[in-house]
Amino acid sequence: MQVTMYSKENCSLCTKAKKVIEELSEEYPIELHEIDIYKDDQLLEKYQIMIPVIEIGRTEVEYGIIHKETIQEYLNHLLKK
Repeated sequence: MQVTMYSKENCSLCTKAKKVIEELSEEYPIELHEIDIYKDDQLLEKYQIMIPVIEIGRTEVEYGIIHKETIQEYLNHLLKK
């Protein structure tokens, strides 16, 4: 399952979010793809004040402070389909 995290360097919330995804990858088949918004002007404009942003499939599941439970609920919802 592809999980995209939009982030930037030296971002403590991004570091915490990545840890959450890594913890969940022990339970779920997650492939994390991390994208630095400062390497793409369109992404920078879109996500500048929102990061980190967790996207699963084409759905932005959560942004800012990432909660493990929220991501877990979404993953469970996807796996039940």
